[in-house]
Amino acid sequence: MDVRRLDLLRELAERGSVTAVAEATGRTPSAVSQQLKVLEREAGAPLTERSGRGIVLTSAGQALARSAADVAIALARADAVWDEFRNDPSGEVTLLTFPTIGATMLPAVLTELQQVPGLVVRATDFDPELAEFAELTADYDIVLAHTMPGVLPWGGRGLRVVPLLTEPLDIGLPATHRLAGRSHLTASDLVEETWLGVPPGFPFERILHAIEQQGGRRVEIAQRFSDMRIVEAFIQAGFGVAFVPRYTSGSLPPELVLKPLRGVPSARQIVALVRPDVAERLAVRTVLDVLVAKAAELGAGGAGTGA
Repeated sequence: MDVRRLDLLRELAERGSVTAVAEATGRTPSAVSQQLKVLEREAGAPLTERSGRGIVLTSAGQALARSAADVAIALARADAVWDEFRNDPSGEVTLLTFPTIGATMLPAVLTELQQVPGLVVRATDFDPELAEFAELTADYDIVLAHTMPGVLPWGGRGLRVVPLLTEPLDIGLPATHRLAGRSHLTASDLVEETWLGVPPGFPFERILHAIEQQGGRRVEIAQRFSDMRIVEAFIQAGFGVAFVPRYTSGSLPPELVLKPLRGVPSARQIVALVRPDVAERLAVRTVLDVLVAKAAELGAGGAGTGA
């Protein structure tokens, strides 16, 4: 069987439609369908079947798609062995970050990686809902993602998950707020406050629900934003309180203070998600090593903030 056709089957398993595979691989849908038909003849069994207006994999197709992933890993591992032998982690690595970790950590990461000859990192930012992080690994070599501890929306996807940082989420208050002098805050302190929330489906929402449960009432959410710069500006202007990441919020103005939350778990896990074959590449492993090191520095440097 042709490795390239096997890879198209794997892409179909991950992306769900011939059209999506065609867009990702620079082919026409007709060309993708023809290659899949050839692979089906080589396999001697139906690999796809009609479902509505599209197609889905048969059980044989799903089994072969899993084998295709194993083949891709083996080939990437062979290339990596040769790169290690030549001590050559060169090539292009695409990286997707969400805004806060990108602004706080990526400049230092890319500065260090500039010292590696031939290694080019292409970075961009996006902050999707939790479940979408895993899907983005089909288009980017490394995806920086965040979630609540114990919540693994990318579980069962066969991805390599590299832990980077456990980041406390503090309560951001105006410096003139009645609670600004407290050493820490509890759910009972906050349940009657006006809140600046996040869009539904974003991780911080779960902590707000826990505050409601402990406080015994629903909180008032005045506005919802995903951009922390907007959230911080609204906190300063007195429109409400909000969760603010302790390490990745950057330099805060004196008009805004952070207070740790006690009695309610309030932290997020920041990880790097990588497809297993991509994770074998020496260039990708080089970038991951620097990400891990810089994340450790970031956590150590901000450990006392907000206490």
